[in-house]
Amino acid sequence: MRLREVELITLRMPLVAPFTTSFGQQDERFPLLVRLTAEIGGTEVTGWGECVVLADPVYSPEYLDSAREVLARYLVPALAALPDSPQQGAPWGAEAVAGALHHIVGHPMAKAALEMAVLDAQLRATSTSLAGYLGVVADSVPSGVSVGIQPSVEELLEVVGGYLAEGYVRIKLKIRPGWDLEPVRAVRERFGDIPLQVDANTAYRLSDAPLLRRLDAFDLLLIEQPLAEDDLRQHAALARQLATPICLDESITSAAAAADAIALGAAAVINIKPGRVGGYLEARRIHDLARAHGVATWCGGMLETGIGRAANAALAGLPGFTLPGDISASHRFYATDITDPVVLEGGRVAIWTGPGLSPLPHPDALVEFAHHSARVPLA
Repeated sequence: MRLREVELITLRMPLVAPFTTSFGQQDERFPLLVRLTAEIGGTEVTGWGECVVLADPVYSPEYLDSAREVLARYLVPALAALPDSPQQGAPWGAEAVAGALHHIVGHPMAKAALEMAVLDAQLRATSTSLAGYLGVVADSVPSGVSVGIQPSVEELLEVVGGYLAEGYVRIKLKIRPGWDLEPVRAVRERFGDIPLQVDANTAYRLSDAPLLRRLDAFDLLLIEQPLAEDDLRQHAALARQLATPICLDESITSAAAAADAIALGAAAVINIKPGRVGGYLEARRIHDLARAHGVATWCGGMLETGIGRAANAALAGLPGFTLPGDISASHRFYATDITDPVVLEGGRVAIWTGPGLSPLPHPDALVEFAHHSARVPLA
């Protein structure tokens, strides 16, 4: 593989409704796309990746401007320096990306986007789908939905009722101190024995264990990331005090981190987000590790466009993903997606079987939502 061109494209896409979590409210998203053209086997192929960073460093240390900078200044040049012919060394593909970028510390979301673009080009060159590459045999996956913090409990009940009417098979409620017991109780009382879980996004402390223990009464599937992302020991201590299984999200940044969490007893469930862990290949390694240890996994979401959403659905088709993921329909977040929309049918989302990771983005949508673009010099 020889890189021919890399362009970083930032879009500005309004959300259909504000999405509020413990780290703030989002009214719009700024998807950062990597468009990569490479020569593979004598043919030029274009691949697309999506970086899931937020505009500000509130979910992780990465943020939009930092991702653009590290991609342009360090990651793309490191990839462009790889040998590209048998005379210089073995031809490379997506499997070589993580090793080529390892000397750059951190920035897993930026690295994931670049690996994703390389993998997409590689698969398109051989007319292979991501599902086929991963060995997925399912043709669809169950779809859950994440519900942000609402202005009132009554509005929450209306929103949840709407999603259940659409066919979503699992509800996840965002919680934070002051918005936890009451909304969870109200949803459970109104809708009965639906699959229900909560996500705290690191909003609590171990001293809140007595409060969190009161959530046990609601028979939740799990409580996601209640404590700080860098404290596995305290999650393990909290797990011993709760009947509700603890799921880790922000804490799981790699297969090594997942192994530590499992060994400490800090995670009975793991939320695997490909962008957060450095890409789909590392996500598969975490899936394999968790499955070998009997730890349930599910595929989380970062409000992706149709590019990342379709790829997530394929990943979620692996057999260890035993819980419904946050792979909702495109219209959950966007009135218009940049690809053919991901749709919900019978509570499930179909897995993309065409070449690459997803349908190609529509040129007119890229123009409509254009915010910033820059080509990265390769020499």
